[in-house]
Amino acid sequence: QVQFVESGGGLVQPGGSLRLSCAVSGSQFIYAMAWYRQAPGKQRGLVARITSGGSANYADSVKGRFTISRDHAKNTVYLQMNSLKPEDTAVYYCNVVGVPFDWGQGTQVTVSS
Repeated sequence: QVQFVESGGGLVQPGGSLRLSCAVSGSQFIYAMAWYRQAPGKQRGLVARITSGGSANYADSVKGRFTISRDHAKNTVYLQMNSLKPEDTAVYYCNVVGVPFDWGQGTQVTVSS
């Protein structure tokens, strides 16, 4: 059973930065991983993904502002978020790319002045 524990969210002003972390346990850290987000009243959508080899790609809405990375030694995936906008407000989750395992609790990101 693969488990995900997300952390690092919070309240930040527009233009600010946050770094999210996702600790992965219960499996070898071999999957392509992704960050997803779900805003109130909207479906959960993919924000960024990264292969086991480190190749990354991003949703158009975050390209140039967000950076996904992973540390195999720590079984952890990160999401560096810069130049945050109010529309980035959501609960952020990590999971594998493709058919997901059970979702973690997520971490709330609120961008507001």
